[in-house]
Amino acid sequence: MSNAKPAYESLSEVYRSVDTTGVQGSGWKRALAFLGPAYLVSVGYMDPGNWATDIAGGSRFGYRLIWVLLMSNLMALLLQSLSARLGIVRGRDLAQANRETYPRYVNYALYVLAEVAIAATDLAEIIGMAIGIQLLTGLPLIWGVLITILDTFVFLWLQRLGMRKLEAFIIALVAIIGISFLIEILLAQPSLGEVAKGFIPSLPNEDALYITIGIIGATVMPHNLYLHSALVQTRKIRQDESGIRRALRLNFIDSAVALNLAFFVNAAILVLAGKVFYESGRTDVAEIRQAHELLAPILGTQVAPILFAVALIAAGQSSTITGTLSGQIVMEGYLHLRISPWVRRLMTRLIAIIPAVAVILIHGERDIDRLLVLSQVVLSLQLGFAIIPLIHFTSDKSRMGVFAIRRPVILLASIITAILVYLNIRMVVEQASLYLESSGNAWATAAIIAGALGYVGLLLTAIFYPMLRHRPAQQAQTILHREPEPIGSPVFVKPQYRRIAIALDFSNDDARLIGHALGQGNMETEYIFIHIVESASSRILYDMSDDLETRSDQQQLDQYVARLGAMNLAAKGILGFNDRAKEIVRITQQQQADMLVIGAHGHKGLSDLIYGQTINEVRHALTIPVLIVNL
Repeated sequence: MSNAKPAYESLSEVYRSVDTTGVQGSGWKRALAFLGPAYLVSVGYMDPGNWATDIAGGSRFGYRLIWVLLMSNLMALLLQSLSARLGIVRGRDLAQANRETYPRYVNYALYVLAEVAIAATDLAEIIGMAIGIQLLTGLPLIWGVLITILDTFVFLWLQRLGMRKLEAFIIALVAIIGISFLIEILLAQPSLGEVAKGFIPSLPNEDALYITIGIIGATVMPHNLYLHSALVQTRKIRQDESGIRRALRLNFIDSAVALNLAFFVNAAILVLAGKVFYESGRTDVAEIRQAHELLAPILGTQVAPILFAVALIAAGQSSTITGTLSGQIVMEGYLHLRISPWVRRLMTRLIAIIPAVAVILIHGERDIDRLLVLSQVVLSLQLGFAIIPLIHFTSDKSRMGVFAIRRPVILLASIITAILVYLNIRMVVEQASLYLESSGNAWATAAIIAGALGYVGLLLTAIFYPMLRHRPAQQAQTILHREPEPIGSPVFVKPQYRRIAIALDFSNDDARLIGHALGQGNMETEYIFIHIVESASSRILYDMSDDLETRSDQQQLDQYVARLGAMNLAAKGILGFNDRAKEIVRITQQQQADMLVIGAHGHKGLSDLIYGQTINEVRHALTIPVLIVNL
């Protein structure tokens, strides 16, 4: 069993940041320490992508498809509990476990599919939020789409506050969604007896089967399985058997409560559509905007459509945050590549925004709902590649030990997987057939056939490769670091720095910077003082500048050189001009320095984007050690 901290941990900035080992008191206090991850996961089950199928099911068949929502919710609970089990027991998220198991080319394919699925998820959130903004404010849809870029900064702000604050924000959004629909249901006043009959399984006709496929297919999203296996690792737990069992039990409770809230929201949408539209004879309602427009005239109050729009915005905002976390998990797990969170967020958002803007500009707002359906079809393609490996990993006794799932659970999970994969493949085949019938393009036909063959081949690889056990057990885990040399080994050599460059800004912090530099050198070291002149004259004339600031800066450098000369240390002062980062790099390289000492002022938020980029630019451009001193 492998439950030790991995060398390349999942969501490293919050990995085991919530300590549950020291929680004392009642069982409620211990349970609250684990509360959170499942709520971040649950928002994926109530995102705007689910609304259309719920509205269509309720408006066409009343309450008779509630049982489908319940069945989907139970499926989701089982799969999410497996995902949490993988993270708690093995200390690996799903992407990391895939990387350790499958060949490189398979992992690249799985990574690409996961990224496409996350972009499709983000597309659904963008469209949902944009529609919500339009319904609430009347803004054109394209402006709503562009406004969604701003949630990048919301996510950055929340991430800086820590994991518990992020979870609290998501729970607040979930509460807004739940309260909004609770009020909607109270306004609609459905018959509880008729609603209860909807829990009896039945399919009125073929159209009901199609909507059932849509509801199930839109419920379980692949990125949520990656997400949950990583989020449970934000809790620091005792790594003995009793500690792991407690973590599994409390996380299951957390998942059950959170997913039941998601079930309530989806059921509320379906019941609302059934009461308002089905009972009034409007069985043609299938779009979010159409449902919003009809709520007020049928219910006779303006409160209902406002609450509907607010809930839609909250659903989109909460889901898009968790989508970003999923993207980080997938990229780091498959590629061992870490990039700045705001770059990752902006990249994901732009990939999703481009098709939405293009459709609106070319076809207008009428085709935006078709784009929402397309995003759900794309999501369907990825689902099997997340669930199948998850079952393999959690049933592997050699790695899960006593926590491996038992045969009845394996059988049930396999049946659920077969149902979901079949329904999703059927939906994709139907969509592809409709497209081919309308287009008749030979190249499109060939591309779809090639894609289908590749899809089936990759699916078979995901199913059977772990069973063949190509990799020996002792090599199954990725070797992230070589074995360290013993202490005292000659491999540890203390460097001797011949030239140390020091970037100065002529503030009260200069003395500390120079002191740190002296601590790295010796009596033979030469110290190179660097200061960048940024006056108006220097920006035009560069080293030909001879204004008052340039002369004053040169005098200051000469004083520092003289002070070190009095200590029998070699030093020189060199001015750079205009571009701070490029000039520091240029002078450091020109002087052949083998270390640079530079100060950091601890900017936060927007100031970090404006003022704090010099250090990053400098350290990435240099190949020598860079000592960053927090000032």
